[in-house]
Amino acid sequence: MTAAATSRPVLLRRIVLDLTLLLSAACGLIVEIVAGRLIAPYVGMSLYTWTAIIAVVLAGLSAGHWIGGQLATAKASEATTVRRLSLALVFASVSSLASLGLLRIISGPLLSSGIGDVPAVMLLCAALFLLPSLFVGIVAPIVTRLAVEQRADDPGPVIGRMYALGTLGSIAGTLSAGYLFISWIGSAGTIVAVSATYAGLAVLCALYGRQRTIALVIGIAIVLLGSTATWTGRQGAFASACLQESDYFCIRVDDFSAVSGRPSALIVLDHLAHSINDRDDPSILFSAYVHFVDEYTRRRHLERRSRPTFSAFFIGGGGYTLPRAWAESVPNARLVVAEIDPAVTRMARDHLWFDAAHPAIAIHHRDARLLLQSLPAEPTFDVVFGDAFHDISIPSHLVTREFHDEIARRLTPNGFYVANVVDSGVRPRFLSALIHTLQQDYRSVEVWAEAEAVVAAVERTGERTTYIVVAGRSPGPYTRLDSRNGLQRQWLRLPLKAVQDLAGTDVPILTDDFAPVDRLMASNPIASRK
Repeated sequence: MTAAATSRPVLLRRIVLDLTLLLSAACGLIVEIVAGRLIAPYVGMSLYTWTAIIAVVLAGLSAGHWIGGQLATAKASEATTVRRLSLALVFASVSSLASLGLLRIISGPLLSSGIGDVPAVMLLCAALFLLPSLFVGIVAPIVTRLAVEQRADDPGPVIGRMYALGTLGSIAGTLSAGYLFISWIGSAGTIVAVSATYAGLAVLCALYGRQRTIALVIGIAIVLLGSTATWTGRQGAFASACLQESDYFCIRVDDFSAVSGRPSALIVLDHLAHSINDRDDPSILFSAYVHFVDEYTRRRHLERRSRPTFSAFFIGGGGYTLPRAWAESVPNARLVVAEIDPAVTRMARDHLWFDAAHPAIAIHHRDARLLLQSLPAEPTFDVVFGDAFHDISIPSHLVTREFHDEIARRLTPNGFYVANVVDSGVRPRFLSALIHTLQQDYRSVEVWAEAEAVVAAVERTGERTTYIVVAGRSPGPYTRLDSRNGLQRQWLRLPLKAVQDLAGTDVPILTDDFAPVDRLMASNPIASRK
């Protein structure tokens, strides 16, 4: 037999080992990225969810690497080592697929158990993603041992190649999950693809071994994957919880007619109920905070405006509830909306009766801060309305003193900035920090809340409530507002000192360098925004 013929099996085995390490590393990181999207409809996406996911995945990989090192001992024959490698990939496939069904079963009981936000999220992530990460972590040490055996006289280059392939696979998995798979096949579809890839690699590695290994691995894979797929399907886990998974959100639209008594719909971003629109009458504002901004703006600006035009900038579009209402009812309105996600706009257009082509509305699909900073730094807007949320918190770069300065430079002399804030009813630390930050650059800062919501939050010992913060050059002349249009509501202007006393004195000024939004809200329970 020629040297070339002898080298072909060696080259083929090297390709199998390299491909196994590359793809398994990629799949491990794909699961990590997709994990955040899978749990977002249940717990949202925040610093704490990503911290839990990363910690759990790293813990699984670390444990898997240790176990893999023990299984790759030199005492084990090559056939035994290959069989262990194939079985690790089978179990990685099964545990990844099973995470879809487990999510449906355990998320509700766990999140309603009362053990607290961080422990609940940590336990949920561990239950779903620890085993898939552990089993794929077993792969690298075993593959490396098998590769080193092919060049036992010079192992250094082989080990370097294995490290490089693992890192390259991780990079490829991160990029493909973020820019390709989730947008095209969704979170559940991506997990199914990962499971199938692991199963395919298991069979490929079995082919590397003996016939008995091939039969064993294929038999186990068929039984376990078939059982897991059947069970997962019965949980309804293959169907996406989203009407559309975009690059930013899991988007759902629910019928609100049974609650409102009118044709209406609600858009949900991840687990946050964001906007409610009435089909026939855009002026009906079901969300209390949106209704307040409309009533307050009409009394302070629209009913006694001195300019022939009215201009507003919206930080976040969502269901476009207020732009839709003002476009129909305010003459000569110029409404600029920064909505980062084009899919949200499409959902509002297709399901919430929003006319995206209305001449009074200019929509920009980009980050609100970048858009505002791209506009001339001159008085332009009568109102800037902040209603952008990531989970239930405002993105940190939209609450800093630097951003508030950009807003202030673009407000007309009588203009004001109004922001929707969700925080605790008894210890609103983030709200207090935001007030403290705004007071550095605005002469007047007001805090409003719906009367019913404040009472309910206090009675339920800290349940989150919705506040509306208004900042400008001068205060409004009101301490109480009773609605004149639409639903009957009342809002109260809260004493700033009382709000700040509740939160304590240790709240920071929020800056681009330091804006710990999640920490300031960490003591508050997971709840939906009303």
